[in-house]
Amino acid sequence: MQEKILILDCGSQYTQLIARRVRELNVYCEIHPYNAIPELEDSVKGLIVSGSPFSVNDVDSPEIDLSAFRNKMPVLGVCYGAQYLAKLDGGRVEASDTREYGRAHLEEIQSQSPLMQGMPANSQVWMSHGDTILKTPENFEIIASTRDVRVAAYHIQGEDTYGIQFHPEVYHSTDGLQLIRNFLVDICQCSQDWTPISFVEDTIEQMRAKLGNDRVVLGLSGGVDSTVTAVLLSEAIGDNLHCIFVNNGLLRKNEFEGVLEQYKGMGLNVKGVDASDRFLSALAGVSDPEQKRKIIGRVFIEVFDDEASAIKEVKWLAQGTIYPDVIESVSVKGPSATIKSHHNVGGLPDFMKLKVVEPMNTLFKDEVRRVGSALGIHPDLLGRHPFPGPGLAIRILGDITAEKVRILQEVDALFINGLREHNLYDSVWQAGAILLPVQSVGVMGDERTYEQVVALRAVESTDGMTADWVHLPYNFLAEVSNKIINRVKGVNRVVYDISSKPPATIEWE
Repeated sequence: MQEKILILDCGSQYTQLIARRVRELNVYCEIHPYNAIPELEDSVKGLIVSGSPFSVNDVDSPEIDLSAFRNKMPVLGVCYGAQYLAKLDGGRVEASDTREYGRAHLEEIQSQSPLMQGMPANSQVWMSHGDTILKTPENFEIIASTRDVRVAAYHIQGEDTYGIQFHPEVYHSTDGLQLIRNFLVDICQCSQDWTPISFVEDTIEQMRAKLGNDRVVLGLSGGVDSTVTAVLLSEAIGDNLHCIFVNNGLLRKNEFEGVLEQYKGMGLNVKGVDASDRFLSALAGVSDPEQKRKIIGRVFIEVFDDEASAIKEVKWLAQGTIYPDVIESVSVKGPSATIKSHHNVGGLPDFMKLKVVEPMNTLFKDEVRRVGSALGIHPDLLGRHPFPGPGLAIRILGDITAEKVRILQEVDALFINGLREHNLYDSVWQAGAILLPVQSVGVMGDERTYEQVVALRAVESTDGMTADWVHLPYNFLAEVSNKIINRVKGVNRVVYDISSKPPATIEWE
């Protein structure tokens, strides 16, 4: 059984980053809400309790039952988690006179502590807290301090339980990965054997056991997630996998034909279904982004039900859901607030008598690519930018018409092709164009125009959880803008989005 680390989410904006750092060290981990702790298995090697926007002194702050963990396995409390452990054992946590936000430096590091091994003097860490631990219980041993915070890290004597007031998972904690490694490898005794190849082997075995001789239908989009899902399932169940690529009328220019051509020779059984009119009719007059997503999800399922019914004895619907989809779609009291719904996360309507299988739903995007490489998928397919499931529907702000789709497809094609021509495509994690619900005055020749405005968006990221806008060369932006305005009828102004995530999201809707 695959060993794992559990991460309890108390609502911190950094919880996903903790998981990323653990995975980088080839240790499998799972995030669970603090109030929905799964039944413990022998494979669990340790627990990490995340930070939180709450104070431990708030009436409705997260309360965690740690009785199943402490003295049974190593525990690491991060920020709120550290404060919670201290208060739970009789310590005193109060609002600090000197709040710490941003960079700080560790002092008085107890280098003999297993958690602090290899942490250099004056190591920079990232703080983000308003409370501080003013008094520790008698059995708490302080193992690091900063200039302003005496209890920056501690060890509870007599057990493998630690607390740290800073965030080792963020980039600005320069030796944070060393500390996390100390906890995982030296304290939890994790073997660091979770690799793309091991994931492929384990998942193929699990899928064979789960699916048996059942037939599975899978929706292909041409993107990385569904492609890797298809190849993985094909390795597991062979011809029992039936792939369907649906044209929802909201794909990129010529993508329907191009994607079908791509999958030739990959050994996948793929059928193309053009349902453009069905989707566009259902979306007519709808402007609300959440409603768009729900409509697209509903029609997507309806189309699949129609196609699946034509295949005898299909029992499963496979989806390319990945971990960020799951995380962003979970909502409990406090933690993991829902940012946007994902049409490929959640249950199916009662009329569709198919069970769901999601073999990739524990992976981040970069991990999906590594798994795809282990499966031998061509780098050109694995290198494709992410594209949202609802397609251009959430890049057209406001209602959707066939003419708006045409305009955005033309703009998007010029932008993406331009990135490729200038050798910029691979240095961008995701790019696209957004059609804004505004018009602007322009002059073309001697005539006044009043036409659409489009925004270009390009970001760099690792997994989509955070992203920075890309500093594309000015001459490239000028060239693309000029092409768009001259070649796309209906557009007379181009702007460039320089927002990062957070506070913005990658998509506008």
